[in-house]
Amino acid sequence: MTDATTNAVADTHLHEDGSIERLTIDTIRTLSMDAVQQANSGHPGTPMALAPVGHTIWSKFLRYDPAHADWPNRDRFVLSVGHASMLLYSLIHLAGIEEIDADGNKSGRPALSLEDLKGFRQLNSRTPGHPEYRHTTGVETTTGPLGAGCGNSVGMAIAERWLAAHFNREGFPVFDHDVYVVCGDGDMMEGVASEAASTAGHLKLSNLCWIYDSNQISIEGGTDIAFNEDVGKRFEAYGWNVLHVDDANDVAALTAALDTFKATEDKPTFIVVKSVIGYGSPKAGSEKAHGEPLGEDAIRATKKAYGWPEDAKFLVPDGVREAFQGAIEARGKPLRDEWVAMTDRYRAEYPELAAELDAMLADKLPEGWDSDIPVFEADAKGIASRDSGGKVQNAIAAKVPWLIGGSADLAPSTKTLIKDGGSFQPGSYEGRNFHFGVREHSMGAIVDGMALSHLRSYGATFLVFSDYMRAPIRLAAIMEIGAVFVFTHDSIGVGEDGPTHQPIEHLATLRAIPGLDTIRPGDANEVAEAWRCAVESASHPTALIFSRQALPTLDRGKYAPASGVKKGGYVLADCDGTPDIILIATGSELSLVTDAYETLKADGIKARVVSLPSWYRFELQDAAYKDSVLPKGVTKRLAVEQAGSIGWDRYVGFDGRTITMSTFGASAPLAKLQDKYGFTHGNVVKVAREMLETK
Repeated sequence: MTDATTNAVADTHLHEDGSIERLTIDTIRTLSMDAVQQANSGHPGTPMALAPVGHTIWSKFLRYDPAHADWPNRDRFVLSVGHASMLLYSLIHLAGIEEIDADGNKSGRPALSLEDLKGFRQLNSRTPGHPEYRHTTGVETTTGPLGAGCGNSVGMAIAERWLAAHFNREGFPVFDHDVYVVCGDGDMMEGVASEAASTAGHLKLSNLCWIYDSNQISIEGGTDIAFNEDVGKRFEAYGWNVLHVDDANDVAALTAALDTFKATEDKPTFIVVKSVIGYGSPKAGSEKAHGEPLGEDAIRATKKAYGWPEDAKFLVPDGVREAFQGAIEARGKPLRDEWVAMTDRYRAEYPELAAELDAMLADKLPEGWDSDIPVFEADAKGIASRDSGGKVQNAIAAKVPWLIGGSADLAPSTKTLIKDGGSFQPGSYEGRNFHFGVREHSMGAIVDGMALSHLRSYGATFLVFSDYMRAPIRLAAIMEIGAVFVFTHDSIGVGEDGPTHQPIEHLATLRAIPGLDTIRPGDANEVAEAWRCAVESASHPTALIFSRQALPTLDRGKYAPASGVKKGGYVLADCDGTPDIILIATGSELSLVTDAYETLKADGIKARVVSLPSWYRFELQDAAYKDSVLPKGVTKRLAVEQAGSIGWDRYVGFDGRTITMSTFGASAPLAKLQDKYGFTHGNVVKVAREMLETK
């Protein structure tokens, strides 16, 4: 059947009421069905059910210019139910969004063509099974793990409020956008969404609207097998404005609910929408419409029920694109044009703020941003890296106003409070210190959402609690955003707190995340370089690993400069000629191996000390540099780290050894723990000598 014939059939038989709205909604549904069926994989039912919701938000409310998908003041649309990706892909296609390439330039092609939809869930397609930020223009955040998009959206809403408080001036509403989220039963079951919702309610984020698809179906069957609470009442308790729409197909009711959101100024809005998964199909209301294709026979029956040509595939009837894109452009384009003109006037009237704005949006830093980073004098007693980290962070924060963040109720311990920065609270959205509460998972997701708005955002907690926020750390790496995660209390150095607070495997698990720069500095000057690296890096996240206990500040006149941190690993102390043994360490163990080096050196042993704070950065160096630090011919290598041994074999090789943690610590003073597990000067020297005596 030719396109012309198909459209003739559509014009004749589809929707005799002449409703382009209904025609567009059914186009979204059928595109979703066809794409999932062609891929023989995916989730057709939710896009079919939520097509009216997506259409209503985009065509009637979303402030968005398809020709400029990176407009800073655009409304955000987050599909937290990422498995329903064909809903978003259909909307992007019909909206005519123009693609922006990796360099931030228009490519001259649509973000998603019809051919891209036909490549759904295929390798290298622009339509992967779950939406991916940076991969598909129009996708605001990577949503796969349920609840993650909900958490990100709170970060986006926070970002808008902070940006407005910082940049807006009378007559210059530089930032006033809203955040719309489509979420489902799975999101509501995940704890991260609950944590994020509680935060949003406390902060009274009235620019945030979650639309909850209550279809009461999960992969295993009806949600009543595991989930039967009144979600609306839960959100009322969180402090949200809760509205109900009894039928997802009731566009008038959806519109009225969204109008209420727009008029609400003192709290976020939660719209409970009742829908039928797989609407119109023989499998409607069943888990069979959730995680698998409908099947050719069911699709034909569904299209017949819609009044759709049964044999037509990937049909977009005449007028649908024009009407849908036209509705979005008619609202969004003038708003963007007005915004551009306004910001031009803003630059003339507020040049300093405008310079900040331009730098921030370009992911650049102000001139001289690192000029006040302290240089720490040699000190045998030293300072905890959490303390030096706080000093460095504050020196940077004074020059980079959009470096903002907070902790999971641990700022006095993580030392991450921005001095004189104020607290971000209802009525004081200009505050730079965030109180995430004991909510590590949502803190990570919120920090990601803030970074997606070009803020240099950070979140802090103890290293052992990185377990609670691994998912958003991993997603930050996948999205290639410059979020910073500060982890203190990095070893058995927490002493009497006992094994529940002593991280052992956590460094290995963070280092295992591709694209995450995990840096464990060994003294205050390495801390300064670590923070410098983190803030400079807008295209990947960084985990900064700091100590609770004091670390000696090394004499950089005697040893190599800490600037070597930028390369991940460097020769800190050396001998004449080829070393007999290389001592490698990170963090609190760096001074330990340096002391051992001095002892070995005094005994005439040719030793080298290598500081290796960032494996990520070291692996980015060329082979020649890496070999200059760790020569292949020197096989006697000893790595010392108060953590698990996993991963160190890469650097010590078959003939090397490690002094690491093989079992968990016990409640005891730090000195006893260090002695028990061999983290002493005497033991490092002893093991090194044993290695040299072994042929």
